Amino acid sequence: MDINQLLVAMTPEIYQRMLTAVETGKWLDGSVLTPQLRDSAQQAVMLYQSRHNMHADHMTVAAGGEIKFKSKAEFKQDFTIDGFEIKKDTVMDDNEIARFDHDQL
Repeated sequence: MDINQLLVAMTPEIYQRMLTAVETGKWLDGSVLTPQLRDSAQQAVMLYQSRHNMHADHMTVAAGGEIKFKSKAEFKQDFTIDGFEIKKDTVMDDNEIARFDHDQL
């Protein structure tokens, strides 16, 4: 199959299934990928990312085929909400989900 035909036929859903298979080594039905099939699926995933990945995560193939490495600051920015950094509450016990004062309810 021609690369362009492959990319035209690959929908976002197919891409996501192939990505999951490459990451886990198994298809969604639990069957294991052979090393050859895993390599082919990985190449297809990277080709798809090189054409469609406009918002590359840390260490992925960005649109245009470039490998994208986010800086520490860029990566930390992904874990903020409205400019506030998300931090683990060090006061909480491991068995607690959340702690509220009465006036916060």
